[in-house]
Amino acid sequence: MGVESIEYNGVKYAEIIWSDTRFEETKFISPAESSFQFGLLAHKAGFVEAPHYHKPFTRQIHDLQQMFVVQRGIVAVELYDDDGGVLREITLHLGDAIVLIHGVHAIRVVEDMQCISVKQGPFLGAENDKILVEVKK
Repeated sequence: MGVESIEYNGVKYAEIIWSDTRFEETKFISPAESSFQFGLLAHKAGFVEAPHYHKPFTRQIHDLQQMFVVQRGIVAVELYDDDGGVLREITLHLGDAIVLIHGVHAIRVVEDMQCISVKQGPFLGAENDKILVEVKK
């Protein structure tokens, strides 16, 4: 299945990296200018990356993107357009990953699940960082 981009009216809402995606070499999927960089690291046996660290510099971020990687179970991710209408529901299984780039989203646990969740910080707590939205069902 590879990598799937979910767009609506010219706006990218999410990208899915299905568990069966394979690359022969490292490939970043997010655009270079995105505030959240993601991709797949792939190397042949014997590859060695030299010890290194990343140069610190001030970054200004105006959005918050989030990535889930399913470690166990099944989770449905619901995406909504800017008017609160259902855009799409994506069912994720073991090894699938999604990057939430834009818009309103919700999750529904189908089977007991555990996901790795990654997003820009600092996280200010649900009461300061999340805005609950009434959506059209």
